[in-house]
Amino acid sequence: MRALRFHAAKDLRIEDIPAPEKPAAGQVLIRNRLVGICGTDLHEYAYGPIFIPKEPHPFTGAYGPQVLGHEFGGVVEAVGDGVTSVRAGDRVSVQPLIMPRAGDYFADRGLFHLSTELALAGLSWAWGGMAEYALLNEYNVEKIPDEMTDEEAALVEPTAVAVYACDRGGVTAGSSVLVTGAGPIGVLTLLAARAAGAAQLFVSDINDARLEFAASILPDLVTINPERRRPGDVVRTLTEGKVGCDVAIECVGNEHALKACVDAVRKQGVVVQTGLHPHENPLDWFQVTFKDIDLRGSWAYPTHYWPRVIRLIASGLLPAKRIVTKRIALDEAVTDGFDTLLDPSGKHLKILIDLMK
Repeated sequence: MRALRFHAAKDLRIEDIPAPEKPAAGQVLIRNRLVGICGTDLHEYAYGPIFIPKEPHPFTGAYGPQVLGHEFGGVVEAVGDGVTSVRAGDRVSVQPLIMPRAGDYFADRGLFHLSTELALAGLSWAWGGMAEYALLNEYNVEKIPDEMTDEEAALVEPTAVAVYACDRGGVTAGSSVLVTGAGPIGVLTLLAARAAGAAQLFVSDINDARLEFAASILPDLVTINPERRRPGDVVRTLTEGKVGCDVAIECVGNEHALKACVDAVRKQGVVVQTGLHPHENPLDWFQVTFKDIDLRGSWAYPTHYWPRVIRLIASGLLPAKRIVTKRIALDEAVTDGFDTLLDPSGKHLKILIDLMK
């Protein structure tokens, strides 16, 4: 089968590799349909290996070269013994986290996403979404309803990241929310906040094209370019009592963006760190204490979120498909996908690879 595999930084290859064998007990074989290029994939391409193991992964045994892609869906081709939740012909969305199901401190408490032996399809598992087929565990696939498109199935994973970030921040009806970063996760977080009932939405980004795109999706969104206006000043001017927003969610992994969140949030507000920072960053801890704020991390998502996120998208309450700006074939993945998304001008937000092209 054809697959896009990571070999080293700036070395992605479309290759013919053996297709997965017949699924073993508890496993599911799917034919992939659409897969998103994630920021993590871009980081691996530009600077990796980062999450891709150089030595066999302690749980899965996987290591490079690696089939990329962890935002995907497909159609079930075959199931192994004991699989009851799906059958051949079902359309599914893939929950890519792979880990021990028992005998792990966090797994035993249902916190599978925090397992110390965590692996991901498309990063530290033999199979990923940027190939014709993928072999997965039964717990990695969730049947989608008829009204959900294949495109939407590939967007459940990044949407789950956004929904969890809003949950970590306690976003609820009437909340005022600042999101720093108008990339795919940032815009999905804005959509998730609106779905949760947020009344005021602000977004900060230095890329005017992305700010314009976000505003086209959410017309009442307040956009801020921090190179021209200080986010905290704008937020305080427009929020009740001029005290700042209830929740600020950092979706960049940038020192300045995190500082902007701490500045913009009101006293006893919540700052959620969703973007991955590449190194240690200083923070004004006096303000954290003086403002009595909560600062919370948000790592991936609980695996049980899949049915909930699927309902949010399928119902139209969270229109995730609006972030898609381009669909390409696998042959175009490097030049028209990875390289395009690394362009500093940022003309595209989410690019999907269509494995059926």
